[in-house]
Amino acid sequence: FKDKEKLKPFHELVASITAEELGHVELVSTTINMLLEGTAKQADPKSAPMEDLKDERYAYHFLAGGPGHVVADSHGAPWNGTYVFNSGNVIVDLLHNFFLETGARMHKHRCYQLTSNETARQMIGYLMVRGGVHQAAYARALEELTGVQMTKFLPLPNIDDMRIPEARKWMEKSEHTRLYTWGPDFMNMEGIWSGVAHWADGAKLEVVDGLPPGAPMPDAVGTPYQFAPEFDPSEIYKIAQKLMKRT
Repeated sequence: FKDKEKLKPFHELVASITAEELGHVELVSTTINMLLEGTAKQADPKSAPMEDLKDERYAYHFLAGGPGHVVADSHGAPWNGTYVFNSGNVIVDLLHNFFLETGARMHKHRCYQLTSNETARQMIGYLMVRGGVHQAAYARALEELTGVQMTKFLPLPNIDDMRIPEARKWMEKSEHTRLYTWGPDFMNMEGIWSGVAHWADGAKLEVVDGLPPGAPMPDAVGTPYQFAPEFDPSEIYKIAQKLMKRT
């Protein structure tokens, strides 16, 4: 982001959304880990405890990540630097981000329809709401820069999140109107994120100084039997405890 100091409200907006998106990676990863608990049996390696997983659509997931997440898409293609878009033009970059959030909103609703698993749906419902905030925030930033009424597009796609029970519960807690700073001295973005959410229910927009409820994510439970052949897990824990005592 060029000219951070001169464009403080816009830089703070992008930076706060970036921080939250990294949190969403943690959220999705944790959810995947929870859903995969128990898929690999705890047994002697000679008994082929992972044999049932070889016929899964994406079997490499279990080879690379064990019973946990991998940083890749549903076809196994890893994330890479081509995902980063930086034109050097703040309006073009914000418009690109608005486009990405719009596509993400559509994908979340499609993912919701792909599963009936309640854990997955709870996670997707939350991301629907928070992604909608990011989409609207980029629209508001573009309005301030250009005068074009971008929020007139919203909701885009034209789906009412209040119809989704797992999203509605977060809207009722006003999570569709809040942006979080994630760090100190980021309140300048109030100049962008202010007024009311006329594209939703007319509620007042709010910048919250700090982290959203539930942050940081809880520690994931390990799967020691997947580290074989290696040290006994209890030995690794003892080594870690000794290292922590040195600090």
